Amino acid sequence: MNKLLITLFALSVACATSLAQAQAAPAASAAPAAAAAPAAAAAPVAPASPKSLEAKTAMCFGCHGIVGYKGTFPEVYRVPKIAGQNAKYIAAALNAYKSGDRKHPTMRGIAASLSDQDIADISNYYEHLGADSRDKLGDKPDQEPDTQVAGLVQKAACFSCHGSNLSKPIDPSYPKISGQYPDYLFVALKAYKTTDNPDVGRNNGVMGAIAKQFSNPELKALASYVGSLDSELQTVPESRFHKH
Repeated sequence: MNKLLITLFALSVACATSLAQAQAAPAASAAPAAAAAPAAAAAPVAPASPKSLEAKTAMCFGCHGIVGYKGTFPEVYRVPKIAGQNAKYIAAALNAYKSGDRKHPTMRGIAASLSDQDIADISNYYEHLGADSRDKLGDKPDQEPDTQVAGLVQKAACFSCHGSNLSKPIDPSYPKISGQYPDYLFVALKAYKTTDNPDVGRNNGVMGAIAKQFSNPELKALASYVGSLDSELQTVPESRFHKH
């Protein structure tokens, strides 16, 4: 009798243990799935707050927020107007500085400190900055070039990429150039001609091939014409510098 009772007790313990293990197994396997669920459904990135944008653009204001401010590398020229520029172009330019495809020590240092989200936020900010006071351009440039420059413009095929008024690019990763500072345009065009220089130049196959067709005086004539046109681009002073 004692042996029978011991056997029955052992069987009941074994059954209870098996049942407990069977119940625990699904719960254990469900735990990783539950933990993984939040990771799979990552929350969308929220737009930058005004405070965050103020911090991200702080490095930009010192040059691009001062009308007529001049840079000195690799020569003296007015830094470009970027308010109203296409966000995708600004992002492409910053990434080119970051990668070294555009060589400029100050801009590379700034771009290298930015995350992809920082670049997206800054680019979007400048695309919309000054929109309320922006001039609306016609479908064609507001003035025609002289005969010599007309030939240069045709040879360079500027309208093919930058649009019929040089402010409606066929792709938003291309810049608006109508009315950009001519001295900046001249320096940029020369940079596309520069190769095999670790300190100066811009690596861009399309623009490099175009710029190399021209002498520097011809590039200067092109830049002078394009820079004389009406523009959607602006330099918008930072309001914090004008509080009374």
